[in-house]
Amino acid sequence: MEQQQQIIEQIKKQRVLPLFYHDDTEVCVSVTRALYEAGIRVIEFTNRGKAAMDNFKAMHAAKKDGMSDLLLAVGTIRTADQAKSFIDAGADFLISPVFDADVCDMAYMHKVLWLPGCMTPTEIHVAENAGCKLVKLFPGNVLGPGFVSAIKELFPKMDFMPTGGVEVTEENIGAWFGSGVCAVGLGSKMISKTVLANKDYTTITRLAKEALTITANIKK
Repeated sequence: MEQQQQIIEQIKKQRVLPLFYHDDTEVCVSVTRALYEAGIRVIEFTNRGKAAMDNFKAMHAAKKDGMSDLLLAVGTIRTADQAKSFIDAGADFLISPVFDADVCDMAYMHKVLWLPGCMTPTEIHVAENAGCKLVKLFPGNVLGPGFVSAIKELFPKMDFMPTGGVEVTEENIGAWFGSGVCAVGLGSKMISKTVLANKDYTTITRLAKEALTITANIKK
């Protein structure tokens, strides 16, 4: 549990969790390096394509070349089999878009941190009773900062991280942190399909630095 708490603390310290998927292995490794160059030390690679496992393994191998302190999560985990496969492949922790009891059990058995996706107070309640300390609020753009403000008092010991639609702007990120979240997941608003198609890694590094600067300037 101590290691799991350390990962949570690292997420809370970074305050931003970049997430992406791409079919091309070289692109995945290059995006990882671009994020690392910006100062990112925790990344979520989403399990959203048939090349996910092979590409994750390549990213995991690339860690040994100058990125040994990088934490790699695998997201969009929806089954126990997926959880087991990526744990075996070296995932530092797992993230899901839903609460799934089988995934929860698999992560628990392997002593791996798991962040479930929640959208309702009931789901958050179930996650808390299962021992989760940090949940992903998804989809963030549907829920909005007002949702966090409304339910946070109900779950004083729970940390929240919205994902989906969070934008790299002081106004948007500031609104989320003002509502009480501990971190924000940043996907297509930072690592867009256009940026990936153009292999524009400089823009990824720039936007990641901007996100880190924005969150660093927000009062905790």
